[in-house]
Amino acid sequence: MKSKTPEKENVSRIPEAIEIHGARANNLKNINVNIPLNRFVAVCGVSGSGKSTLATDVLYAEGSRRYLEALSTYTRRRIGQTARPEVDSIRFLPSAVALRQRPTVPGIRSTLGTMSELLNILRLSFSRLGSHVCPNGHRQEPSLTVAQTGSLTCPVCHVVFNPPSAEDFAFNAQGACPTCHGTGEVREVDETTLIGDPDKTIQEGAVAGWRVPGSFFYPRAAEKLGIPLDVPYKDLPARQKKLILGGQSVKVPVEVTDRSGRVFRMEATYLNARDAVEHAFRGTDSEKSLARLNKFYRIGKCPACGGSRFAPHLLKSLLDGKTIADVSALSLEGLAQYARTVKKSLPKVMEPLAAKLMQEVENGIHPLLLLGLDYLSLDRAGSTLSTGELQRIQLARTLKNETTGVLYVLDEPSIGLHPANVTGLFDVFEGLLNQGNSLVVVDHDTAILGKADYLVEMGPGAGSAGGTIVSEGTVEEVVRNPSSIIAPYLTGNTRLLVRTRSGGKDLLNQRFMRLTVNQLYTLKNVDAAFPSDRLSVVTGVSGSGKTALVLDSLVPALTASIKKQPPPAHVRLLDTGGIRRVVTVDAVPVGKNDRSTVATYSGVFDAIRELFAATPAARKKYWNAGRFSYNLKEGACPTCGGTGDISLDIQYLPDMVLVCPECGGKRYNQDTLNIVWEGYTIADILSLPVSDAWELFTDYPAIHQKLSSLAGLGLGYLTLGESTPELSGGEAQRLKLVSEMGRTQKGTLFVFDEPTIGLHPQDIRTLIQVFDSLLDAEATIIVIEHDLDVIANADYVLDMGPRGGDGGGRVMAAGTPQQLCHAAESLTGKNLSAYVRRFGLDW
Repeated sequence: MKSKTPEKENVSRIPEAIEIHGARANNLKNINVNIPLNRFVAVCGVSGSGKSTLATDVLYAEGSRRYLEALSTYTRRRIGQTARPEVDSIRFLPSAVALRQRPTVPGIRSTLGTMSELLNILRLSFSRLGSHVCPNGHRQEPSLTVAQTGSLTCPVCHVVFNPPSAEDFAFNAQGACPTCHGTGEVREVDETTLIGDPDKTIQEGAVAGWRVPGSFFYPRAAEKLGIPLDVPYKDLPARQKKLILGGQSVKVPVEVTDRSGRVFRMEATYLNARDAVEHAFRGTDSEKSLARLNKFYRIGKCPACGGSRFAPHLLKSLLDGKTIADVSALSLEGLAQYARTVKKSLPKVMEPLAAKLMQEVENGIHPLLLLGLDYLSLDRAGSTLSTGELQRIQLARTLKNETTGVLYVLDEPSIGLHPANVTGLFDVFEGLLNQGNSLVVVDHDTAILGKADYLVEMGPGAGSAGGTIVSEGTVEEVVRNPSSIIAPYLTGNTRLLVRTRSGGKDLLNQRFMRLTVNQLYTLKNVDAAFPSDRLSVVTGVSGSGKTALVLDSLVPALTASIKKQPPPAHVRLLDTGGIRRVVTVDAVPVGKNDRSTVATYSGVFDAIRELFAATPAARKKYWNAGRFSYNLKEGACPTCGGTGDISLDIQYLPDMVLVCPECGGKRYNQDTLNIVWEGYTIADILSLPVSDAWELFTDYPAIHQKLSSLAGLGLGYLTLGESTPELSGGEAQRLKLVSEMGRTQKGTLFVFDEPTIGLHPQDIRTLIQVFDSLLDAEATIIVIEHDLDVIANADYVLDMGPRGGDGGGRVMAAGTPQQLCHAAESLTGKNLSAYVRRFGLDW
């Protein structure tokens, strides 16, 4: 009996950690690690070190797979599933839910109300509690009869009618505005785009609206109507300009000369510039043509529903004096206040039902408020939300569901969060843990890492240099570990300032870009200025107006000025500050599929293929560079078609993705792989890290220069064949800069939208050095950012606030980082001041 006691104790003990043995997914090097259960575990490491692989591709993939295995075969066939990760064993793993770094971009019909499901409750509330209007126009008092029978009898005209149901209030169904079909928007031609350059003649292409597919006859037809083609547009009389922009469609005889010189007479239909654009838009399905034509359109608010998306007749129903469109337009904070007043506006007999429904509304709002989203409204289009906002909405729904016994894997939940909003994130973490769940968070924010119960640090490098555990334990244990890379950033025992910044006196003599915005979103009569040839950071809490100021006002105004076009209507004044070119660098993934690689996107692969085509063996076969493209049939592996892997449909099990059995993942057929250059096959070249390839192509300047730029951008660990859509947001932004490095950038403005996404503090140092390289080339840089390392290293900071939504839209402070620290009203300044003190600076 005694010999069996330990075995019984082992079986009955409550697991304290997830036990992972032999994890080899991606770059993981057969690691063993225990992840404490029911704790907040943070996973960190430099970009490409394997942290997301451990958290998402191992823990989440296996946790969700095991849960789905418990479902019926019929159900599993209809659910997207993940494949079994490369790992020897994982014990004590709960069912897993993942919130990824890049949530799916919502469709045009998606709003915060539909995503949070709060609109569902409001639709029911308006249906059951609202004051409706009978068909003869008599307003009815709120009545429980609607909830009981679904109908009302008007006490004035005695007509029996059915008020709108909850389903009737759905703008994605029968409740949609008939004009915009529930999108809230209508497309209309922007007349300011129809004339490209008024200094040119029609013959020279002054009328941009006549330079669209199928527009060959329009200038000739215009000439037949008496409009000269050799006079600058600006010098034409008003009558002729009116005919160009809005003249009636007529048929006129024109003469056409074919290639042989013969002249044909025929009738052509004259269309004005606006009609020509609309005719071309209706007549094409080509994505390329549609992209060209889209520049002539602007998206306007639907005139029928005012952008609310609801059918106008639904706006007759009122709840506490407001329509459903009014309530949807309230900020979440305003909606919470409104929910507390509804009960008082109703008859006493209806108060219990109102209390129940409004409590549901408040419960749904609470986690959104915790995460600093108080400025958003339910009618906010999902497609306009930032990545960080989308993640926080997902988090809020998760907290509301009140699940227990689940492993939550969060990939960079701090994206888009101002330091002042991080506290709300901790409240959500605590809520998930208190509900009996386990939490694994992949992040770089030292404020978040410092609060973790347990840290797992991956590294030490990226790619093949990573995939091992550098340190693990409590924060105190990791800080004491001499191998830890994150430790100096947690303690402040490293340099904060990694570049020489310009001082305040230097900025006094600097030329500035200046603009004034009348009104746009939260911005109201805002004056802003940015120094040319310097690094500026625009910061502020979420929803304070950063994007509206930079991406929606400054960038389009400068672009219009460069093209000699009028600025957007909301921009009143603009001084370009000498800017002649604008480059916007965002975190949108690079490339559409896995055929886009680092080599193809950077442009080095064309030159590399030429080298292989020039080898004696290839010339003997009369092969050109196209033979060495994995996108062409001649060179690609016939089994995988050049992708390097194959997908097997095994019905109720998840599609199994396997390395191609014929080419072994090399993408090419064997004949192509038989050609060798300097001892390497073309597949060998694609498997090289950028840093190794840089050394290999030293004697080939065209290739070496681009690889040098990649390495200088801190991307030396990426392999040439790495799929670009899989890169993190920060990696994608830097990759987009390859073509810009090494060029003179005088007069060029670079605008970066949160470039620190996915970056470790050490990688952020590299990013700042990239900024310095651009500044050395005489560029001007504006960065929309929350990261305090970037803010501290800036030359100039403009802080928006004080809050989000209606409480924002003001410039709270502008000046050097030191000046920001002393700005009494600046929330960013307060956080920056505390942050720099940690690194031993007294500003």
